[in-house]
Amino acid sequence: MPLTTLATGDVVLVRPGARVPADGQIVEGQAEVDESMITGESRPVDKETGDRVVAGTVVAGSSIRVRVSAIGEDTALAGIQRMVADAQNSRSNAQVLADRFAAVLFYVALGSGLLTFVVWSLLGDLNAAITRAVTVLVISCPHALGLAIPLVIAISTAVSAKNGILVKDRMALEKMRNVNTVLFDKTGTLTEGAHIVAGVAAASPNLPDDAVLALAAAVEADSEHPLARAIVTAAKERGLSVARANGFRANAGRGVEATVEGATVAVGGPAMLRERNLTIPDSLTASTREWEGRGAAVLHVVRNDEVVGALSLEDRVRPESREAIDALHRDHVRVVMITGDARAVADSVGAAIGVDEVLAEVLPEGKQAEVRKLQDRGANIAMVGDGVNDAPALAQANVGIAIGAGTDVAIASAGVVLATSDPRAVVGVRKLSQASYRKMIQNLAWAVGYNVVAIPLAAGVLAPIGFVLNPAAGAVMMSLSTIIVALNAQLLRRADVSVEGTA
Repeated sequence: MPLTTLATGDVVLVRPGARVPADGQIVEGQAEVDESMITGESRPVDKETGDRVVAGTVVAGSSIRVRVSAIGEDTALAGIQRMVADAQNSRSNAQVLADRFAAVLFYVALGSGLLTFVVWSLLGDLNAAITRAVTVLVISCPHALGLAIPLVIAISTAVSAKNGILVKDRMALEKMRNVNTVLFDKTGTLTEGAHIVAGVAAASPNLPDDAVLALAAAVEADSEHPLARAIVTAAKERGLSVARANGFRANAGRGVEATVEGATVAVGGPAMLRERNLTIPDSLTASTREWEGRGAAVLHVVRNDEVVGALSLEDRVRPESREAIDALHRDHVRVVMITGDARAVADSVGAAIGVDEVLAEVLPEGKQAEVRKLQDRGANIAMVGDGVNDAPALAQANVGIAIGAGTDVAIASAGVVLATSDPRAVVGVRKLSQASYRKMIQNLAWAVGYNVVAIPLAAGVLAPIGFVLNPAAGAVMMSLSTIIVALNAQLLRRADVSVEGTA
């Protein structure tokens, strides 16, 4: 049925793999719900009768019935969008520096020309007065000053696009050079946002690790759960022979079960073990404790009511994340990771990639508040994220950078969008910002310095010693100054802002 026909109080059936259409409360059923787009939590959350669910989250495992409590503008998702709009409206509009300089130069040139005409007229040489005044006006034509910044902006935009950096807000690129703190979202930014099998342990040496994984993959082959897909993928990558399972059953929040080669095999977490009154064998205790200590999801494999093995599933850290953080550290930039994940998971990832600070268990509205707190402490922040839950923080930060594979809301909230999901591209944005600023300053210094020297010469201050500029010479000097500015701006194309060049 169309979403527009939903009303508060309606009860809707949400099947496995479907998105919850509106905020509401579960009135029947149990399921795991992927809330990563709202909370940033990479692991699905167990939900049962009486629990609240949010529009846009994805149901996994089994169907649930939800009584709608909020629709349209009243949903949590709409609230996040309003926070984005508020944060965006709080930004100040920076004035363009080049326009101010050009405006000043116009009055300086006009005033200098009039002053030159008056002085030489009072000296009794009307022809010299006209010639000097025209030379002043010609030589001070603000072409170089007018091109000093716009040409750099145009070239930097082209260079960024060539390297997969889309600059939506030019001021964002200019501000990036002053950033002293980069705030990375974890899920989907520093990590790939998808679980992998990070470890397999067998309870008995008579059953190899690969056999445990093959058993789990056989049971999970018919499941749509994200963790199930990770297990099946791991078995395929190892080239294991996976038997066909029969009688597949999913028990919401407690795992799955099927018959594999005549044996009853179940895969699930601690809740499944408690339900079956099973204990973890001593041979698995060390491994499972280590996995749980670093925040991994631990699943147990049970065959005929005997725990035969365990699996560790973790959100894969992007191999480029450490390189990106090391490069930012070399540039004296502080790196903070923010996530809705549990503290154990966040600390584990943060330690692995070397961030300076970890902010864990932070909800969407909390992310925006954390950005404000850091700004109140004097931090100039670039926020990097990809999800709806990152949008308010992206809008609040001094510079918002969205991963191109992220959501439309995140992209709309950011001033810079990365076509790649490689976090090293953030270093490229900063390098381009610094290089662009240097070229702007060089061009402005040349354009202003040229006028400071050229206008007095054109006015005839050295005429008593025989040095005089005519209008033709002034036109040549004006053209040369413009060419020099243009050539200097072209040197920006040599800046290496590719992800390979940032390592």
